[in-house]
Amino acid sequence: MHVVMFGDQHAESLGGAQVSMRLQRRFLEKAGHTVTMVAPAMRGPRARAAADDSAYVDLPAIPITVDREYSMTWPGRRTDRWLDAAMAGRPPVDVVHIQGDFWGAFIGVRYAQRHGIPIVHTMHNRLDVGIEATTPFPKTVLRVLNAWQRRALGRRVGAAEPGHDGWAYLRRFAARAAAITAPSAHFAHRLEANGVLPGSGAPAVDVIWNGIDDDVLDEVLSLRPDAPVPPSSPAETRVGDATRRAEASVSGVSSSPARVSALERRPRFVWLGRMSPEKRLMPFLEALAASGVEAEVEIIGGGGQLRAARRLVEKLRPRATVTFAGRMPYAQTLRRIAAADAVVQTSIGFETQGMTIFEAASLGTPSVVSDPDLAAELGEGFWAVGDGVTADSSVAALADALRAAASDISAGTPRVPDPTIRERFRQSSRTAAMVEVYDRVTA
Repeated sequence: MHVVMFGDQHAESLGGAQVSMRLQRRFLEKAGHTVTMVAPAMRGPRARAAADDSAYVDLPAIPITVDREYSMTWPGRRTDRWLDAAMAGRPPVDVVHIQGDFWGAFIGVRYAQRHGIPIVHTMHNRLDVGIEATTPFPKTVLRVLNAWQRRALGRRVGAAEPGHDGWAYLRRFAARAAAITAPSAHFAHRLEANGVLPGSGAPAVDVIWNGIDDDVLDEVLSLRPDAPVPPSSPAETRVGDATRRAEASVSGVSSSPARVSALERRPRFVWLGRMSPEKRLMPFLEALAASGVEAEVEIIGGGGQLRAARRLVEKLRPRATVTFAGRMPYAQTLRRIAAADAVVQTSIGFETQGMTIFEAASLGTPSVVSDPDLAAELGEGFWAVGDGVTADSSVAALADALRAAASDISAGTPRVPDPTIRERFRQSSRTAAMVEVYDRVTA
């Protein structure tokens, strides 16, 4: 089977969706399928470092970030002609799999409609929540996006397709798809409740988790038996030390070898993700200080709130030691999760799956979970923020959960994740489930 994936950004650029697409491609190819990946061309340092890969069709693009890593391609007839010419020498396409929300999705739908190819569309994002969290005038942005989408996709005969909110936008994509997939049951239910159903007449959204690399999972598990945290790299910074050395801690605790054995008995928490408002890093740091827990806390990731987060830690001076570790490669991040006592998840209503807590559960690490939808999907092996049923965004509720987690960990009675998640979350099983969808839409 020849599957063509369309994304908004190049698969070699940074981002969770891009990691998922690369993983899907690898396991589809291991299963004997052919994969072509279409996205705007990437420029900048990462593009120069990436090896040439014949599976990529890099569309003519305009950089949209200063580092030129992220780009956009305008959907229109010129791009259509360019893409058709680029695809002419490749095997016949069986399925178009769209994994974007914007120009990549527009271009993919146009390509599939021109050539009569069935579409599988994976809905990765809560568009309404994401836009509200990241733009100053979300309603205006959604109106513009809906108008752009209608122009790019064209009107379906006999279909009015009204609306200009985030759900109307997703419904138009769904109406053109033979199947819709979602990375979690809770997001699938929300899509269905808002009428985001495939135009093929299928009554439901297929739930297919984004998975974890089987090989990396096995490698990390082989090293897990209570392995100590790997030594911090020089790039990591613990803010607040008077000497400003790279390994100074916010609470003034030295990181010299004489102190390490004592610190190992403190609970080790990891927070990881993009440092932007919807991820709620700042409330986490406030709750950490309010909780009074003595712990080792590692913040993995980067983003626009990094400086503000460092300043907040210096201001609040929690009893915990906070380390800003920066961005890390995937395998190294998993090793840090495996070495932690708990992962802290803080976004609410934004995540469509919440990959981090599933990665943690696969590695045997429990989580502190703020979003009750994610907690329900996880099943067990977590400390809920609030009552676990209704979302509670208060700093006090998160502080209570951190205290409970730290107490259980220190007592040697941590929560235990569902052991079945490890096998259900492997990418090989997720790819098999997706191939079943491909077979169904091409039958």
